[in-house]
Amino acid sequence: MSINDDMVVQFNYTLRDEKGDVLETNEGHDTIAYLHGHDNMMPGVEKSIAGKEVGEKFSVTLPASETYGERNDNAEQRVSVKHLQGAKVWKPGMSALMSTDQGQREVTIIKVGKFMATVDVNHPLSGRELTFDIELIDARDATAEEIAHGHAHGKGGHQH
Repeated sequence: MSINDDMVVQFNYTLRDEKGDVLETNEGHDTIAYLHGHDNMMPGVEKSIAGKEVGEKFSVTLPASETYGERNDNAEQRVSVKHLQGAKVWKPGMSALMSTDQGQREVTIIKVGKFMATVDVNHPLSGRELTFDIELIDARDATAEEIAHGHAHGKGGHQH
């Protein structure tokens, strides 16, 4: 079965950096599920999966513009320390989670004081060429409800 728009796709992945070191993997965890053709996945990953068959394994190396985006050198923000999640004591270089209008965002601490911190709001992996090893596990036609909502439901997808 070829992967096309309006299908729920389940896959496993391993993400590697420029040197081939593993940065992330869902190996040993639930598969990732998304609704294909609805901007729910990084553009480069979605493009590489389109037209492939269930059961295929492949690797794709993508530029920053098709994954986490290019780095923005002016992406510093001062925020209240109480808005940072993930640790009790903050030090420069640490990653933190911060709630924004667009949902949770990973930021990097640049400077930290008693009440305020300066953070870099670029994604930690922005500006890098990354390689994804992908294994397509399953695909099915999306339900009318999933298409209307614009995302996959159920295991690995969106839980309502």
